[in-house]
Amino acid sequence: MPKPPHPFLLEALDSLHPRVKPMFSGYAIYIGEKLVAFLRDKPQYPEDNGLWLVSSDHDLPSLREEFPILRPIALLGGKITHWEVLPQDSTDFEESALRAVELILRRDPRIGKIPHRPSKTPAKSRVKPPG
Repeated sequence: MPKPPHPFLLEALDSLHPRVKPMFSGYAIYIGEKLVAFLRDKPQYPEDNGLWLVSSDHDLPSLREEFPILRPIALLGGKITHWEVLPQDSTDFEESALRAVELILRRDPRIGKIPHRPSKTPAKSRVKPPG
């Protein structure tokens, strides 16, 4: 199985015992139950390779101010706005990504979300009773 790209970022997060899960075209990084980031390095959509950060739409402006290279993810087609990427083709990718990791280490509330989990109770039947 391939290893996640940018291992220096996972090493920097080691004290928080991150869980790394292969997902779609990269690797999701969880701290506890919170999804905080995503690592990607694929030939399709190379402009989206790097460190993806998950935040709220409300918190993205302050993160963009702190990280001028942070930008929307083309692969998502503007449909998912709470993820943005620190692109690996940026000249200051490593420096910016390590600063983002520092925010995660400090548990900055602007980064990360607990993913919505579907209910485990069965959906109600859509069949109408006779009558």
